Amino acid sequence: MFEIKPMNPDVYRQQTRRSTLYIALIFALLALLVSGVAVMVAGEPGGDNFRLNLAGVIAALIVTIVLVRYVFWSQPWMAQAVYGWQLKRSLMRVTNVMHYVTAGVMAGDVSALKLLRFYHLGMTQMYQLDANSSALSQMVKEIDLHKTRLQALGIETEQTRLDPAWIEAVKKFTPMK
Repeated sequence: MFEIKPMNPDVYRQQTRRSTLYIALIFALLALLVSGVAVMVAGEPGGDNFRLNLAGVIAALIVTIVLVRYVFWSQPWMAQAVYGWQLKRSLMRVTNVMHYVTAGVMAGDVSALKLLRFYHLGMTQMYQLDANSSALSQMVKEIDLHKTRLQALGIETEQTRLDPAWIEAVKKFTPMK
């Protein structure tokens, strides 16, 4: 279950830039190292070693992906990037069922109403973290209307946790055409 956490956008951007730089440097060093070793071991002096260089870069990419996923993922310097990835992944899960969510909201279903509120809060944070105020400004009216509706129904407006049961619950609605 994903939970939206308060986060300083400036710190988030600084930390994600730093982790991206670290990973890019590791990839570049691995690509140079693996390609160089491949050419030294199996290459032809003065010959065309493009395939070996390409294989070295591909191998370095695979090693970098494995390192990121299984070694770096839990490191403190990756925390901001991991959180951003998880936020976007959670929002995508909701986006994938948005046609059901919309139908559920129209029917007044509590799970759909809560899911839409989580989506609005998550999108708001994502846009703030990414410094995309223009996209956020386009959603403000819809977000405020939905929040007012929740308040009128007596439903908590701070839906900061994505409950997987909500996603399953909205799938029973027939999407509007």
